[in-house]
Amino acid sequence: MDPAASLKRAYDLINARDIDGFGELLADDFVEHEQTPGLAPTREGVLEFFRMFIAAFPDLRYDPEDLLASDDKAVGRVKVTGTHRSEFMGIPATGRTIKVQAIDIVRFGEDGLGHEHWGVFDAMTMMQQLGAVPGGAA
Repeated sequence: MDPAASLKRAYDLINARDIDGFGELLADDFVEHEQTPGLAPTREGVLEFFRMFIAAFPDLRYDPEDLLASDDKAVGRVKVTGTHRSEFMGIPATGRTIKVQAIDIVRFGEDGLGHEHWGVFDAMTMMQQLGAVPGGAA
């Protein structure tokens, strides 16, 4: 098993809008450590999040800039882009484009499936780009 290739496959499935296929890469006992308010920290909660994210940003892309692996974990530094076309987390569609950085760490089991995820997503920059919060200093 190659954890970096597995993480790349996950990004490819998200980019293809194949959330069911993406879900097949996650174990039934999957634990999400980067919790989203209102969503369970489980496989089902993650799938619900991506369905909402893609509905709001139909051209959503996760483009890996770095993929690293060590033993059973893979780390991805990705550029996340998309155009806000529908309501997302209470924010009405703005038509604005987001371009933010994210870091994903996924632990894979011997079964080749993702069992845990830790992540950092630059939500503040996304909210500034959407106009939901004031922009910071240049």
